[in-house]
Amino acid sequence: MSVTVVGDLLLDRDLVGSVSRVCPDAPAPVLDVEDELARPGGAGLAAALLSAEGQEVTLVASIGADSAGERLRTLLDDYGVRLVALPTDSATRQKVRVRAGDQSLVRLDIGSSCPPSQVPGAAVEALQGCEAVLVCDYAGGVTADRSLRAALGSAAAHHPLVWDPHVRGAAPVRGARLVTPNKSEAAALSGLAPAGEGGELAGAARQADALLAQWQAHAVCVTLGAHGALLTYGDGPPFVVPAATVRGGDTCGAGDRFAATAAGALGTGSLVSSAVEQAVSAASTFVATGGAAGFCAPRREPAPVRAAGWDRVEQVRAQGGTVVATGGCFDLLHAGHVGLLYAARSLGDCLVVCLNTDESVRRLKGDARPVVSQDDRVRVLLALECVDAVLLFGEDTPAEALQGLRPDVWAKGGDYALADVPEAAVLAQWGGQTVVLPYLHGRSTTTMIAAARRCGAKEAS
Repeated sequence: MSVTVVGDLLLDRDLVGSVSRVCPDAPAPVLDVEDELARPGGAGLAAALLSAEGQEVTLVASIGADSAGERLRTLLDDYGVRLVALPTDSATRQKVRVRAGDQSLVRLDIGSSCPPSQVPGAAVEALQGCEAVLVCDYAGGVTADRSLRAALGSAAAHHPLVWDPHVRGAAPVRGARLVTPNKSEAAALSGLAPAGEGGELAGAARQADALLAQWQAHAVCVTLGAHGALLTYGDGPPFVVPAATVRGGDTCGAGDRFAATAAGALGTGSLVSSAVEQAVSAASTFVATGGAAGFCAPRREPAPVRAAGWDRVEQVRAQGGTVVATGGCFDLLHAGHVGLLYAARSLGDCLVVCLNTDESVRRLKGDARPVVSQDDRVRVLLALECVDAVLLFGEDTPAEALQGLRPDVWAKGGDYALADVPEAAVLAQWGGQTVVLPYLHGRSTTTMIAAARRCGAKEAS
């Protein structure tokens, strides 16, 4: 599928290091820079996300004739994004985050706008020849260009168009299939209070209805952060999609992830409600895996993948606490699993679940398993109060994952002697302790599946 992304392009840079002292002349931390992560930002991040999913992506955006612009061109090419550059007299915009580990200390914004000086015919052709359009407005001036807006208006009449707005940006063109303001943008752009009678959801519904009429869009979806999203078509009750529980994580780029997923889904024929459901799920996973910075991680650090909750693990380590880990497939979570997880958590200050990926489960259990996908298994596990983080691994055993995690305690459920637990030798390498916890007899996923099949056979007969 082909998607054309239009909007404001930024060069995002993360300066990452550690802080162990403060300035002698001011109460400010001194960051020892250890690494720099650079990636396309703004509309560029949305384009890179879509391209990483296998979409054919064209990005229409202004880019300066400077070193930051050249770096962006290289990065976009690395991600497989075709760039139709809009000439500009401005310098390329940059956003620089200074981070100590997972904590941002300060953000530097370089350049405020980068409006195009002209719109080449290739930009109009890209809008005419695609299957979906995504507009990412970062108030840089691209979406305010009259000729480009005319082309976007024409595209909205023929293709699904998703518009991610900005408080200081241009209004969406008429006929947008979906507009996706966040809750603060919805309040500012509608002029309506975020709460009031009925609470946050009622307030968001009023704002969405007002913006729907104001923009003459087909649908408006207000994203509510950890509370999910609210979608309205203007008639009937709003459609609310809750978000999965995410502990910690980096929200940078979550709006781009949401809008990109929605545009991709609409381009393949999904209903707007289904596209929003997919977008909420994708945004939650995106935040849990480190946000925009985490998006670069697979290019630098292969699996295992930290699915969520790593801030709590690092906090426990920094305070000298005990990190406990356990592992398994956890397909069709049952009482035996829950008992094991709560017992394991009681042994320390945080619990990390090492979870087999779908591919790993199939190798171990056969092609009929897992019954529940890894994304849903992650969501169910993180919903338990006793689980602080999930670590996905694709091997047959968690040995490699444990080497990276180095927990203080590894908890195994079942009737084992320690000599029969292969992970015990791994834990011994750094002085970790392996323990065996009692398991509730008679509870197993295999038994549950067999019982469900028997019930299905009886109903069929």
